[in-house]
Amino acid sequence: MAKLLAFHGLLPRPDKVAQVAAVPYDVVNSAEAAELAKGNPLSFLHVSRPEIDMAPGIDLYDESVYRQSREAFDRIRREAPLVEDEGKHLYVYELTMNGRTQTGIIGAASAAEYRSGIIKRHEKTRQDKEDDRTRQVMALRSHTGPAFFTYRGVKDIDDMVNAVKATPALFDFVAPDGIRHRVWRISESDSARLSALFEAKVPVFYIADGHHRSAAAARTSVECAPKDGSGNPDAEYNFFLTVAFPASELAILPYNRVVRTLNGLDEQAFMERLAKEFVVVPAADGETGAPGRFKMYLSGKWYLATPKFDISKLGVIDSLDASVLQQHVLSPILGIGDPRTDKNIDFIGGIRGTKELVRLVDSGDFKIAFSMPAVTIDQLMNIADAGEIMPPKSTWFEPKLRDGIVSHNF
Repeated sequence: MAKLLAFHGLLPRPDKVAQVAAVPYDVVNSAEAAELAKGNPLSFLHVSRPEIDMAPGIDLYDESVYRQSREAFDRIRREAPLVEDEGKHLYVYELTMNGRTQTGIIGAASAAEYRSGIIKRHEKTRQDKEDDRTRQVMALRSHTGPAFFTYRGVKDIDDMVNAVKATPALFDFVAPDGIRHRVWRISESDSARLSALFEAKVPVFYIADGHHRSAAAARTSVECAPKDGSGNPDAEYNFFLTVAFPASELAILPYNRVVRTLNGLDEQAFMERLAKEFVVVPAADGETGAPGRFKMYLSGKWYLATPKFDISKLGVIDSLDASVLQQHVLSPILGIGDPRTDKNIDFIGGIRGTKELVRLVDSGDFKIAFSMPAVTIDQLMNIADAGEIMPPKSTWFEPKLRDGIVSHNF
């Protein structure tokens, strides 16, 4: 059964949390991070994107970058300040975006359960990104960016969370992007009860977002353990920061695609190739609606493409819209064999909307855009249960969790 344990959280003062909290490192590039952190020395982007305080063009994997991250972390701990709770707690974390609220529990997950499969994954990880996150965590000796888990909801857990939310929040602020964040510290006794409920009633966690953070945490626990195997299984280095949400709380947005060329085809030849396996008709806009079809934007026009073949007869992975697009369009027609590495394709999070797809194609930087239906939570969990791996860039979760609100030292 899945563990979600209380820990000595490292938190900013309530009057400083809005300055400290920052978007995750992997949703902004260096320039965007620098702009967001401008004029705010307490922004956690100084920790998660330390290159913003270094010479332009620095190798992001240079050892000096990780030293800079540690120096920023130590400085913010002094100046915010960040204070470690004396007791071990779980924390309720609520995010509200565009009138929609989702609530999860901040706790410490088990690296051993990640390795054993109790924490289930649906994506492959890249070695370079694992290495980067492992070096970052080891430099800080702290998990400062939470992994994002989901689980099949349990009424008893929901009831405890709702009771906590009926009390005054420890943190309550609206971030510059308009998302409201509220956090409650759960008492030590209730934290212990809540942890016991998870271990009794939640058989597995599913990684919604944060595969590289989770993989790095598993590697960190191995690096920190004594080489003779005499380590304490309850040592803090064997656990890592997560926020676990019941599946009913979450919404997945699409993850769209843009492609730079038509692989040497003119538009007529491309449309003829596409028409062999899809019914293609003009569309008014880029909104896809139900799964089982996608839209594309080419030469100033939207089209709806519906497979001529029976998707219901395909397997759990092959029936995903991203798989259909990859196997029947991107690879055979546009020549994109591995979308993880091919420079001819880019991925656009659904939060940017279909207007961003139009902008990118109309700019001339890309030739064609594909607007995808969103994967469902049930699809994600079923794929993870089957031990399968989703196509890259299949899911986009909003709102994004914030770094620096609660950290887990080890």
